[in-house]
Amino acid sequence: MNVLELSEQEIVRRQSLQELRDMGIEPYPAAEFPTNAFSEDIKNAFKDEDEKREVVIAGRMMSRRVMGKASFVELQDSKGRIQVYITRDDICPEEDKTLYNTVFKRLLDIGDFIGVKGFVFRTQTGEISVHAQSLTLLSKSLKPLPIVKYKDGVAYDKFDDPELRFRQRYVDLIVNDGVKDTFLQRATVVRTIRRVLDEAGYTEVETPTLQAIAGGASARPFITHFNALNVDMYMRIATELYLKRLIVGGFEGVYEIGKNFRNEGMDRNHNPEFTCMELYVQYKDYNWMMSFTEKLLETVCIAVNGSTERKVGDNVISFKAPYRRLPILDAIKEKTGFDCNGKSEEEIRAFCLEKGLEVDETFGKGKLIDELFGEFCEGTFIQPTFITDYPVEMSPLTKMHRSKPGLTERFELMVNGKELANAYSELNDPLDQEERFKEQMRLADKGDDEAMIIDQDFLRALQYGMPPTSGIGIGIDRLVMLMTGQTTIQEVLFFPQMKPEKKIPQSSIKEWGEIGVSEEWAYVLRKAGFNLISDIRDEKAQGLQQKIGDINKKYKLGYEKPSVNDIQAWIDAAANVAVVTEEAE
Repeated sequence: MNVLELSEQEIVRRQSLQELRDMGIEPYPAAEFPTNAFSEDIKNAFKDEDEKREVVIAGRMMSRRVMGKASFVELQDSKGRIQVYITRDDICPEEDKTLYNTVFKRLLDIGDFIGVKGFVFRTQTGEISVHAQSLTLLSKSLKPLPIVKYKDGVAYDKFDDPELRFRQRYVDLIVNDGVKDTFLQRATVVRTIRRVLDEAGYTEVETPTLQAIAGGASARPFITHFNALNVDMYMRIATELYLKRLIVGGFEGVYEIGKNFRNEGMDRNHNPEFTCMELYVQYKDYNWMMSFTEKLLETVCIAVNGSTERKVGDNVISFKAPYRRLPILDAIKEKTGFDCNGKSEEEIRAFCLEKGLEVDETFGKGKLIDELFGEFCEGTFIQPTFITDYPVEMSPLTKMHRSKPGLTERFELMVNGKELANAYSELNDPLDQEERFKEQMRLADKGDDEAMIIDQDFLRALQYGMPPTSGIGIGIDRLVMLMTGQTTIQEVLFFPQMKPEKKIPQSSIKEWGEIGVSEEWAYVLRKAGFNLISDIRDEKAQGLQQKIGDINKKYKLGYEKPSVNDIQAWIDAAANVAVVTEEAE
C-alpha cells in the first residue's frame, strides 16, 4: 500500500511505529506478558482496609489525560475498563525519562495495547485505579478508533452507523457498550441448550455440510463444485435427513447445533447463513416435543435473563410453560374467516387472489396455505404459540395425523410474530415417504424451486426401519434475538452477510501511466482528490502543479516536481481520453 492511500492519522501512527523501532522498542513483542487480574475483578474485590495489592494487567488504551509528570489512562480489557495512574518517575526511576516523555506521551496512541504492573488504590475522587510502576507496549494500533464520548450518561460521537458496525464488528465491540454482552448472552443460550440436551441423555453429533442432495427442508440451496469428484454439491439447508439416519442406526436421541445455508433473501429476520439446532428422539411424538420445547425455552430464558420474561421492542414475552396450541387451519379461519378445510387447490388460490396475494399456477395447495398464514396470521402471535396440524402438502417429512385425515402431526412455534421452531412426529413409513418425495418432484416440475429432491439413500435407510421418532429444529439466531431483546438478526451475528463494500471509482495506476503520469505522481493526484483521469481535464496546469507540489512537501516525499509543460500534457491527454469515451458511448 502506498503511504498516500492512508489518512493523516494513519501516516503519523506509522511514523511513530518506525520511531519506536529505531529506539529499539519492538511494537509487537513475541514474549508472553503474564497477567494476574482483570479490570472488573479488581474493582469488585477492592476494600480500602486491605493491604496494598500488586497486580499485572493488560489491555487497550481507550483514553489518556496528560498532566505534566503525571497522567491518567483508561485501560480496556476483556471484562471492562479501569483507570491507570502513571507518573514519570515511577515508570522511569533512572535518569533516562524517555519512556514517559517520548514513548508514552508522544509515540503511544489511543487503541494501543499496553501492559501495566502496579498496585491497586483509590484516588482522591474515589475511583478505584491501578498505580503503574512499569509500562510495556504490547501492540501498536495503526488505525485510529472512533472515540465515543460520554457526559452525564449520554454518549456523543457514537459509532452507530449499522453498515459500519456490522461490517467492522471488531470496532463495534471495542467502542460500543453492550455489544459484547449480547454475544456473551448468545453463548449462554447455546451452552444452556447443550446442557439440557446432554442431561437428557442425547448425543451431540456432526453431519456433512457439503451434501449431494439438498434435503430436509423446502429452500433454495447454494451450489458449489467438488473438483476431486467433478460433481456439483450443495451447502446443506438442513441437518434432518442425516440425523434421522443416525436414529435408524440405533441412537436414542441425537442433536446438532450447526450452520445451514439457504440461498434466499436478507432482511431483519433472515441471513443466508444461519445457526440451527435440530434434535431427534426415538419413541416420541410431537405432543411430547411440545412439552419438551416449553421446558427447554423456559430454562434458557431463566439462564439468560434471570426470569421467564423478556422485553422485545414494545412486547413483554413470557416463556413460562405451557404455551397455546392452535391448528393452522383454525388460525387462518380465526384471522380471515375463510375455512381451508376441505377446500380444493383452486378454491384456495381464488381466495388468495381475492385477498391480493401474489400467487400463480406454480403454487401447490400447501404453499397457498403457507402464503395465507404468513400474510394474515404469523405476525399476530406475540406470545409463544404452537401452530399445529399442518396439511400434508406442506409437510413432506411428517407423519399423517392419527385422527385428522389430510393433516400431519407437525407444529411450528411462533413467538413475537415469527417462526422460532419447526417439529414433527417424523414420517417413518418408507413407502409413504417415497410418494411424498414424488409429489415434491411434481411441484418442482411446475416451477417450485424450493421443492425437495428425492433422496434415495434416505429412503433406503428408512426401509431398514426407523422407530417412531419426534424431531425439532430451532433457529438459534432468532432465539438469541428473543432472549436478548434484539429486533434485527444482524445484532446477534458477529459477522452478518453484507452487500459488497462500495468503493470510490478510481482510474488504475496503469491507466494513469497511459497518459504519461508516473506511479508516484498518480498516488499524489489521488491524494489531491483526482480519482479519475477525467477529473484533471478542466484543471489549469500551474494550479495543478501547485496542488500536487503542496502534497509532495507536506508528506516529505522528495519527488522531483513535474514541469508545467509535463502537467499540461497530462491534462491534454485526459481531455482526449474523455472525448474518445464520450464518442464511444
